[in-house]
Amino acid sequence: MNRKELIDALATKTGSSKADADRNIAALIDIVTATLKKGDNVALVGFGTFEVRKRAARNGRNPSTGAAIKIKASKQPAFKAGATLKAAVNGGKK
Repeated sequence: MNRKELIDALATKTGSSKADADRNIAALIDIVTATLKKGDNVALVGFGTFEVRKRAARNGRNPSTGAAIKIKASKQPAFKAGATLKAAVNGGKK
């Protein structure tokens, strides 16, 4: 499902206009992005948690030359699925 399909589904499910659904999705993305940028988590009980994971600096290899390179430390956005979402995907109930 892409963003357009998500907007259509949200508009249909809530009985709102596609423009309202688009604004709601954009607002949700902005809020999650801003929260993660601050270093906080967004926990939606039953659905999952958006979080920032820290990756340490490490050594790697250039695949074309085989030369050793240094990879800087970084922060990565991550999503950890909640138990209810996992159960729904696997066909069970929680």
